[in-house]
Amino acid sequence: MNDHKDLVAARLLSSRDTEVRTTGTVDLARIEDAVRDILVAVGEDPDRHGLKETPKRVAHAYAELFAGLRVDPIDALGTTFEEGHQELVMVCDIEVQSFCEHHLLPFIGKAHIGYVPGLSGCVAGLSKLARLVDIYARRPQVQERLTTQIADCLHAALDAAGVIVVIECEHTCMTMRGIRKAGARTITSAVRGTLQSDPRTRNEAMELLRRGAA
Repeated sequence: MNDHKDLVAARLLSSRDTEVRTTGTVDLARIEDAVRDILVAVGEDPDRHGLKETPKRVAHAYAELFAGLRVDPIDALGTTFEEGHQELVMVCDIEVQSFCEHHLLPFIGKAHIGYVPGLSGCVAGLSKLARLVDIYARRPQVQERLTTQIADCLHAALDAAGVIVVIECEHTCMTMRGIRKAGARTITSAVRGTLQSDPRTRNEAMELLRRGAA
């Protein structure tokens, strides 16, 4: 099992995913100080009744919202099952909650994941796919990189023959500020292996995705 994990880690580091990084504990006190400074900078009084506990609340919220920085995504796929299944597996409408790293404002939506197991027929528990999404989403992100990271990790960790990941989100950095276009969605995709090279398999995946996400 450790040899397999080492192999997966090497594949991930050699791919476009260079974000596998586990760090120590969160410096809550430093976040609190920073939040107090922001409140003062925008013209507020951090010592008034309604804001007095806000720096502490924000510190604990950030520790939770960015917890993916301290978790190795490979661990999400550590338990697999050799079922001999070599056909398409799809999970649609996995909730995505992440933060745009440009403005530290949330983007929220759905992820749709499909993969074709490799020759071993190795499959992951369905909840593990959602866990994988959650680990990468709980980091400062851009949607394009989030999509790529999920696809590359799934492809490497399961030694999958093919992978497709489609994510659609609404970005509050676009709806609450700037151009303020509420309801606009951003859709990104990443395709690997046979789902990239075989039009028939890719078309099957896209049709199932349309049905599942309808």
